[in-house]
Amino acid sequence: MSTGQIRIGTLVGGGDAVRVIPQIAPHGFESYSLTFWQTTGHTNLAETAKQVRELADQHGFKVSSLGIFGNPLTGAGDNADTLASWERLIDHAHLFGTDIVAGFTGRLTGQSIDASIPRYAEVFGELGRRAADKGVRIAFENCDMGGTWESGDWNIAHNPTAWEMMFNAIPSDHIGLQWEPCHQMVSLIDPIPQLRKWVGKVFNVHGKDATIAWDVVKEYGIHGPKPYVWHRTPGFGDTNWADIITILMQAGYQGTIDIEGWHDPVYKGELEMTGQVHALNYLKRCRGGSFVPNPV
Repeated sequence: MSTGQIRIGTLVGGGDAVRVIPQIAPHGFESYSLTFWQTTGHTNLAETAKQVRELADQHGFKVSSLGIFGNPLTGAGDNADTLASWERLIDHAHLFGTDIVAGFTGRLTGQSIDASIPRYAEVFGELGRRAADKGVRIAFENCDMGGTWESGDWNIAHNPTAWEMMFNAIPSDHIGLQWEPCHQMVSLIDPIPQLRKWVGKVFNVHGKDATIAWDVVKEYGIHGPKPYVWHRTPGFGDTNWADIITILMQAGYQGTIDIEGWHDPVYKGELEMTGQVHALNYLKRCRGGSFVPNPV
């Protein structure tokens, strides 16, 4: 493929990467984002990196990012190892051939985004310096995890006003976003003008879309008993990903789009990989298909 093309990949559990990647690589995934939930646990990161790099040489993919999804601001309960896991992934990222570590910001449980900013600045000020020293960039996923501006348990990086506060609190070229349209559409935000405005801070893109039932919104609102939005695998949702890829490429984006599966209400269970491979092929078409060299 051309170096100017955006790679299309998928998310894989970091502890399962060596087992899963050989099974799905033949489908044509070009990148993998390796993710951990709350802790890297007992995973030997150096050994995993060695084995993944061997698979990358065999199959021609790249590791786009490492992810740790927990609450590093409190360290409470199952999040006790989340902050240390951020540090480990930052320190080991180069072994995987990636310069991005992603995850949630965390937040002060049950408190507002405003109240969480000082603790965010303290924790990620230090992590940001560690990342910069290692040549690593930190990218925050824009998922609300059921939180609002006033209260939540996981993440403050789900609203553009919060992004402004975060980036003002820590002005750094090494801190940005792991963006996807779905999480904004859930809040009825139009993702296209948002991406055009914030694309310079987008380090990694999750391939996840949404379907909004506007008829339900208009009749019942968003606080009634009827669902009004569904997370979707790309190719089944409302977004034209050719528009997203155009904006990314016009801005000189050098990252990947990694499909975040396991959320679609239809393509789930035994149809999970059917949906993901459809998304893979759809997103490749949206970028223009396979690279075709010009005539000499």
